[in-house]
Amino acid sequence: MENLYIAPTPSSPEVDFKFDTNTMSLRGESYPENAAVFYGDILARLKDYLSAQTEATLEVNVALAYFNSSSTKMLFNLIEALSNAAEAGNRVVLNWYHDEEDDTILEFGQELSEDFPAIEFVIHPVKAA
Repeated sequence: MENLYIAPTPSSPEVDFKFDTNTMSLRGESYPENAAVFYGDILARLKDYLSAQTEATLEVNVALAYFNSSSTKMLFNLIEALSNAAEAGNRVVLNWYHDEEDDTILEFGQELSEDFPAIEFVIHPVKAA
């Protein structure tokens, strides 16, 4: 499957899904005009990729400094797809990066780790630059 790279914009994150190495990253800020449109193809490609994985180890890196409520729903859908892959026998490690002073993003990561116990969440506080 062909890798997926979408360059960041001021309102959308960098998407770097290296399917050939089982690594996926989201970085930046996420408040696109229409989150469902922005994330729609990403989710479709991810689900297609995940459907072909068996007993694989997948590494996911999420380093979002900000995301709005419509992006939150799409992130939830993305992580739900990863959880389904984990429940199907794959190992999914999700590295959740947050500014050490940003409790909102930390708490969202903690909630996701509780909602999706099949995923190995690793929370990483990061010092602000």
